[in-house]
Amino acid sequence: MQAQGAPSQSEARTPPAQSSTVIESIQVVDVKTLKPEVRSKVDEIVAQASEEDTQSLRKSIDATPEAASALKAKGLSSSQVVAISIADGVLTLFAKTAEIRIAN
Repeated sequence: MQAQGAPSQSEARTPPAQSSTVIESIQVVDVKTLKPEVRSKVDEIVAQASEEDTQSLRKSIDATPEAASALKAKGLSSSQVVAISIADGVLTLFAKTAEIRIAN
């Protein structure tokens, strides 16, 4: 148990279901649609995350009905989420969708 006021190393990765932050809305963003400078920041965060971090994040999303249904509404699943952001009551789920290329 941590002392009150002690910063937590995992605070930045606190899953939505366990966060004390009030989530007022959820948005799902396809990484491909981001501006290049924003996309590079997301890619940097993804590169630093371990597979365990990513799996834990996706389990938390699946355990949060609102987040899971927001993804489902876009035809996505938690397996496509690569990062999240929580700011000003908005949970943003960054997803990578597969690009389908048809060979001629």
